[in-house]
Amino acid sequence: MKQTEKKLITSENQTSVTEFILIGFSNHPELQIPLFIIFLTVYTITVSGNVLIIIVTTMDPALQSPMYYFLRNLSSLEICFNLVIVPKMLSNFLKENTTISYAGCATQMYFFFFFGAAECCLLAAMAYDRYIAICNPLRYPDIMNKTACFQLAGASWFSGFPVSTVQTTWIFSLPFCGPNRVNHFFCDSPPVLELACADTYMFEIEALTATVLFIMFPFLLILLTYVRIITTILRMPSAEGRHKAFSTCSSHLVVVTLFYGTATSTYFRPKSGYSPDTKKILSLSYTVITPMLNPIIYSLRNKEVKGALKRTLGRSIFLQKANIIPG
Repeated sequence: MKQTEKKLITSENQTSVTEFILIGFSNHPELQIPLFIIFLTVYTITVSGNVLIIIVTTMDPALQSPMYYFLRNLSSLEICFNLVIVPKMLSNFLKENTTISYAGCATQMYFFFFFGAAECCLLAAMAYDRYIAICNPLRYPDIMNKTACFQLAGASWFSGFPVSTVQTTWIFSLPFCGPNRVNHFFCDSPPVLELACADTYMFEIEALTATVLFIMFPFLLILLTYVRIITTILRMPSAEGRHKAFSTCSSHLVVVTLFYGTATSTYFRPKSGYSPDTKKILSLSYTVITPMLNPIIYSLRNKEVKGALKRTLGRSIFLQKANIIPG
């Protein structure tokens, strides 16, 4: 791939990068078109599936519980998360010049941190909702009222603000003197940080602290809630009751496993643990694949969502026929 290695501004014997080159998967030029088709299909399914979940859980009267309120928020987050990364990645498959401006790289990283941290906290809020529903069902309507749900969802969205602001501001306050080739398909912090021509030790300590607070702490909360949930389910006298209780949280448990399994293996692995190509594939798992699978998982593993989808589609078909057939 022929493109300018770096675009620099020189001032008083100091050079600074004004744009970055996203290497992405350009090392495999023969795969550019097939990869574009695959990820365009995945992106279309992701957006369509999550929009459908939002519409169905909003319109269907049977899906107005806190569980589906949080699911709407999760689908909204997934759409935003994908929007930050995938369109730029798709466009880079089709062009030789895969540069991204300095400001564009900072913006992409900011919103990646923002939506990533928000999703971690929202998954913890969803686990708390399931914990109250199963372990304290008599008080569930009082504890998980509309105000509490709004506060938990709002706090989850807001949690992305401090981590994204601090991380992005700190990274882009460092000097970048060149080279400017980011060995990734988006502006993630580790590959961008490798290009900084300054000591990054203090930032790495801060980044590890932020990762523990906004990724591992919510994960530990989820883990603790599920220990309590599983303990409560196993104590239930009837097999039918145990099956029903577990089915209400199984979809969330699968989503948490997919998201955290790939995210932690990416950010808590030693630098030399994976090759750059392997890291890209792992990043694809939680940035592109998991957002596509979430609506599928919730649709296939949840009878209420499947029923609501059928009712919504049935109403749509009926209205279409009513419009076609004159009254």
